[in-house]
Amino acid sequence: MREDDGRKLDHQTLEALRLRAAEEVARGVPAAQVGAGLAALGLHRRTIYTWLAAERRGGRQALWAKPVPGRPRKLSDAQLGQLATLVTGTDPRDHGFAVALWTREIVRQLIYQRFGVALTVASVGRTLHALGFSAQRPLYRAEQADPAAVARWKEVEYPAIAAAAKAAGGTVFFIDEAGVRSDYHAGTTWAPVGRTPAVPVTGARFGLNMISAISAKGALRFAVLSGTLTATGSIAFLKRLRHDAERTGVGPVFCVVDNHPAHRAKAVDRYVASTGGALRLYRLPAYSPQLNPDEWVWKNVKHDGVAPAAPKGREQMKAVVAARLRRLQRLPQIVRGFGDPELAYITAAV
Repeated sequence: MREDDGRKLDHQTLEALRLRAAEEVARGVPAAQVGAGLAALGLHRRTIYTWLAAERRGGRQALWAKPVPGRPRKLSDAQLGQLATLVTGTDPRDHGFAVALWTREIVRQLIYQRFGVALTVASVGRTLHALGFSAQRPLYRAEQADPAAVARWKEVEYPAIAAAAKAAGGTVFFIDEAGVRSDYHAGTTWAPVGRTPAVPVTGARFGLNMISAISAKGALRFAVLSGTLTATGSIAFLKRLRHDAERTGVGPVFCVVDNHPAHRAKAVDRYVASTGGALRLYRLPAYSPQLNPDEWVWKNVKHDGVAPAAPKGREQMKAVVAARLRRLQRLPQIVRGFGDPELAYITAAV
């Protein structure tokens, strides 16, 4: 085969040549002259006449490149639809598997189990991509969570809280506490293929606890704790929120908390009652952290702050955490951007 054989050209290039050649002839360039130019590209000089005849029969679209047929699919459209429904609406345990996450291998086994069709793992991956799926880190939900209580919170309880806050000229804050440890590692780094990078970290074990509050508008308040959160620490943080509200004249503070023991203590209830409505406390449904946008603050602090920094001591960790939280304070638009579909109920009620 000649080095300049036109048969080596890809379909898109040939399509462009066909269209350009037809346009030149339409502008009055002799077909023989156009054919000579094609010959220089390794095509037969009479190819132009074949193209022109095709254009006369089928119009300009007859010169378009035709899709190259691939290997016939082993799964029908109906089977693909069933597969998408199964992967979306169930988990592997519903089909007798011992794991809870869909992997390509598990999907491969499901396809054989359901349809009697044997596919390779690579083919399963292509099939899932074609269906619009991608590998993602799942969110885990506690089995003890009450779906009815979650729905009631989203549809009835929180909208009432938001409406009361708006009527009183107050602010709703979602409060959450979290801890971070020195052995928390996350993230990726670039390295040559086949050579796993190593990041030196301290072997010492240390950690700290934090508490923060965020509003739907992105306002953030936080405190780094010296120990675990207690009722005393919870009250101290609530007092800070109340003081900030009084100082800025924004009205009463509506606080949404989880069911941490520090928030359920009688001392906390007594303090809230003593404020005469200046600070009000509401509790999220049990085992439902996905309803609290403050969880995303901790993700940002831990994953994007502490993990890449690999602090070597508690004071360094405290500095990293405080710097990360102060950055979020200065950039409320980032905090407003936190969330997932589970949090849409908050903005819907604003």
